[in-house]
Amino acid sequence: MKELGNGKPSNKALLEWIEEQIELCQPDAVYWLDGSDEEDLELKRIAVEQGVLIPLNQEKRPGCYYHRSNPNDVARVENLTFICTPGEEEVGPTNNWAPPEEMYAKLRNLASGCMKGRTMYVAPYLMGPLGSDLSMVGVELTDSVYVALNMRIMSRMGKVALEHLGDSDHFNKGLHSTLDLSPDRRFICHFPQDNTIISLGSGYGGNVLLGKKCLGLRIASYLGRREGWMAEHMLILGVESPEGEKTYVAAAFPSACGKTNFAMLIPPAKYKGWKIWTVGDDISWMKPGSDGRLYAINPEAGYFGVAPGTNYKSNPNAMKTIQKDTIFTNVALTPDGDVWWEGMDDPAPQGTIDWKGNPWSPESGEKAAHPNSRFTAPMANNPDLAPEVNDPEGVPISAIIFGGRRATTIPLVFQAFNWIHGVFIGATVGSEMTAAAVGGMGQVRRDPMAMLPFCGYDMGDYFAHWLSMRHKIQFPPRIFHVNWFRKDEEGKFIWPGYGENMRVLKWIIDRCRGRSNAHETPLGWIPDSADFDLEGLQGFTRDQFDELQNIDLQAWKKEVISQDELFMKLYPHLPKEMIFQRELLISRL
Repeated sequence: MKELGNGKPSNKALLEWIEEQIELCQPDAVYWLDGSDEEDLELKRIAVEQGVLIPLNQEKRPGCYYHRSNPNDVARVENLTFICTPGEEEVGPTNNWAPPEEMYAKLRNLASGCMKGRTMYVAPYLMGPLGSDLSMVGVELTDSVYVALNMRIMSRMGKVALEHLGDSDHFNKGLHSTLDLSPDRRFICHFPQDNTIISLGSGYGGNVLLGKKCLGLRIASYLGRREGWMAEHMLILGVESPEGEKTYVAAAFPSACGKTNFAMLIPPAKYKGWKIWTVGDDISWMKPGSDGRLYAINPEAGYFGVAPGTNYKSNPNAMKTIQKDTIFTNVALTPDGDVWWEGMDDPAPQGTIDWKGNPWSPESGEKAAHPNSRFTAPMANNPDLAPEVNDPEGVPISAIIFGGRRATTIPLVFQAFNWIHGVFIGATVGSEMTAAAVGGMGQVRRDPMAMLPFCGYDMGDYFAHWLSMRHKIQFPPRIFHVNWFRKDEEGKFIWPGYGENMRVLKWIIDRCRGRSNAHETPLGWIPDSADFDLEGLQGFTRDQFDELQNIDLQAWKKEVISQDELFMKLYPHLPKEMIFQRELLISRL
């Protein structure tokens, strides 16, 4: 067996585990990754040679490459994602469960000899800033050079991870092989009690970049509950006033609700001198600080963003971030070696090649880019990256914001009465499905705290963990709910969104700092139009604001009934506080 690279670890426990996996998978070569720039160039050379990556126009997009995945492997596979614990009850009704020993046996059988004729890439990675007591080390063994290159962007990969690990035996064990990409041999399995992840049969990032959803949320949420901290599917941003006052906010939105756009928001001209700093766009690890506040870190080092819909209007900072050193997956290719997707600023040029490699035109009847096509870009490229992003202590969170995509019923913004009420608001977050989704247009899918696919244990116990955190935080963040997507009777969005969301953020920050008014409603505290800054918002009236904030009591009675479906499913472990909060809401209505 050939050994390559300069990143071989000295940690005894780590080496023993790797040797066991080498014996199981039988690779022809082992590449010990160190995370250096020289190594990055060599891996890209290998990937181009193998046809895994295609270099893009290096004048237009220096350091950028293109990857086209198997058409049967383009998204997360929730039905093939398992949490493996001794008892099924611990996992709950919203996760897939399998007995650990049974699943280990099945996976070992599939992985036996799976890397013959291939190279095993050993990728040690650090989730979180160096020196933070929240940061965690993982090691991913993969036979995909594409995965190795993406992990380098998405985490602090290489020697920095081994330095953080030292002689400890506390690291996440991750094994990944693409096998033959057959959906029948595809499993993404988590063993939280062993801090182990095994992913087989997929090459898609959400299934195989093991530091992201697998460790970053499913395993981390399990460990966080046990150890007294929180792993959340939340962006983190900082708001700086012209006077230099900084306030940090965490926010959880289900997919297709503008999460990355909000994390990279640019204030409109009205807010000259204000600045939004991006700490993170997807995952937040939070713990109580010694001063009684809740502190958060972004464990990631890059952005794995959805390309379609990203443009210079919706997210100019994202467009600047992906100008260099980015890997694009399943977007369309232009004749001059650039990338294109639906929702980009300019129409597709003639001669565009679609994500499957076929000639494309607007008359093709199919999308040029896959709806879940992605860019993987280093966070260092973001022009508004927060200076505190590598602070091992994290940033203090003043507000937690929940949101969903709702055409009716839910106001633009309201504030929870207290922490327990805020947990109830987060627990009942819902978003409307598109017409293409099962259930059809308008049906609400509940996604508590935007964590339903990512919580590594029973959701009822997860709510209880949120409630228990209140006892550990002397000055808890205020909790809010937003909805950018309410429509008028003609089906048009009422709120302009994008940069104007800064106005909502400004009211939220002023509430946290005791500077703005609100009045009590059955839902919580909401602003009157007189308390909300609408100055300079052209074409938008105070009547429209009142329409946005209107609470239709009949619609809300239906909303409360629709919340029952999830609560009934979680009932055996549902905290009584959630039932009480529901009864209080009904009585207020």
